[in-house]
Amino acid sequence: MKKFRSPQRPKKSSLVIGRQAVKEALLTDKHLDKIFLDTKANGADIGEIKKLAAQHNTPISYVPVVKLNGFNVTGHEGCIAQIARVQYIELQQLISFVIENGDTPLFLILDGITDIRNIGGIARTAFCCGVHGIIIPDKGVGALSDDAVLTSAGALEQIPVCRVNSLVKAVDELHLNGIKVLASEMTADTTIDAVNLTEPVAIVMGGEEHGIHPTLLKVCDEQVKIPMTGDFESLNVSVATGMILYETMQQRRKSGN
Repeated sequence: MKKFRSPQRPKKSSLVIGRQAVKEALLTDKHLDKIFLDTKANGADIGEIKKLAAQHNTPISYVPVVKLNGFNVTGHEGCIAQIARVQYIELQQLISFVIENGDTPLFLILDGITDIRNIGGIARTAFCCGVHGIIIPDKGVGALSDDAVLTSAGALEQIPVCRVNSLVKAVDELHLNGIKVLASEMTADTTIDAVNLTEPVAIVMGGEEHGIHPTLLKVCDEQVKIPMTGDFESLNVSVATGMILYETMQQRRKSGN
């Protein structure tokens, strides 16, 4: 089994360096994980990069120049982008593909999960349990970098990932397609095994520290919890996801879905 390695400085081959290069990458629809901009960077080209990034749903991180210098590259002009290891897909495009393929949609929404080891573990389980796609926000989630792909044992390169600028809007889109959205919440009254998981469903898993954001929680159809015999504060999010997805897979296997 591969061992987890600590996050390292991105390889130069995974970077797009300089304003013109980043602008060209966006114009040619190159998949970028994130753009790093010097907080003091300005000019028409910076404005164009911001506009193109918004159009491509590519997050921008505003950082001091010392952060950019830390990439150990020259000529960055206050602008560096990191090439995405994961190829993102539009949510509606994926929903349509799943339905047209005759499958019952099963999606996983990750809200505020920042530990890439958890993300990697979740992706492994999701792939093995038949999840059709993972939905993540463009901010507030761990980067799907080389380290995340490594901890997922390559699952992040196998399972479709949708990156959206609003999880609330993503839930609205799921609802418009007849997909029920369940929130995993330890204080819920309903246990996961009491819910019909054979119907089209998306499951929301919250971050390690703060759980699911209250605004997102409000737009979910139902809150569910994992039944436990022991009195313990909470489960690791990767473990909890595995338990919920296993219950989902079991229900669907018994029903023939």
